[in-house]
Amino acid sequence: MHAVAAEAVERGEYIFNAAGCGGCHTDIKAKGPVLAGGRELATPFGNFYSPNITPDPIHGIGSWSLADFTKALRQGKSANGTLYFPSFPYPSFTRMSDADISDLWTYMLARPTVAQVNEPHQLPFPFNLRILMHVWRGLFFDEGPFSLDDTKSANWNRGAYLVRALTHCGECHTPRNLLGAVDPQRELGGNPLGADGKSVPNITPGNLTGIGAWSEVEIVDYLSIGMSPDGDFAGGAMTEVINQSTSKLTDADRQAIAVYLKALPAVRLEPKKP
Repeated sequence: MHAVAAEAVERGEYIFNAAGCGGCHTDIKAKGPVLAGGRELATPFGNFYSPNITPDPIHGIGSWSLADFTKALRQGKSANGTLYFPSFPYPSFTRMSDADISDLWTYMLARPTVAQVNEPHQLPFPFNLRILMHVWRGLFFDEGPFSLDDTKSANWNRGAYLVRALTHCGECHTPRNLLGAVDPQRELGGNPLGADGKSVPNITPGNLTGIGAWSEVEIVDYLSIGMSPDGDFAGGAMTEVINQSTSKLTDADRQAIAVYLKALPAVRLEPKKP
């Protein structure tokens, strides 16, 4: 492999891990092929199934171009223009940089091909009508890459990019309204109706309801090995996030995430242990 391409694949693997692509697009319960899709996401709107994103040209994304891949992440549209449901976290991925998208694409093309048919979503009426996505997007979707805040430090900006784009923490940790959109006024304040019906904790600096008592070092340790300041360890979905994503970040990136989280406004919801 050409040295430049090899470097892009290496960078793309880092983006892949940060974004948690492997966990969402692999049917872990059935021990299915990696990235072949089929993982179920149970929500109040029905059950969604992740698609095959291997380079298979029929069932995966092997026939796509970089422009198609960018459109999926940046605009929430498939190669043929079909609007994705926001179970695919494109409202967060839209903030990814062009360079990260390109590197991720190079890495994806280097993955093994799996010819597995996609599992159709199981959604009741009217949530199965994709035409409603036009309305939803008009109300809640803001397209565009991440913009730096010149009033903040480089570390804060890196942490904001990681949290709000790549690791898309808010997709699980931010409460949603009745139409399934995250509430930007309560960013990362916890979600009582998270994926699979389980509550997701507040990770803002509130001392009673969030992680205000945690130091930056303790946040970094938690993202590294899953141990909280009281000596307990992460459980449930967060175990997977740590094992497959945050533990594979650099120490500098975990530190940047900690800086961003500590600088957030405190959101006060029902106390939940992280």
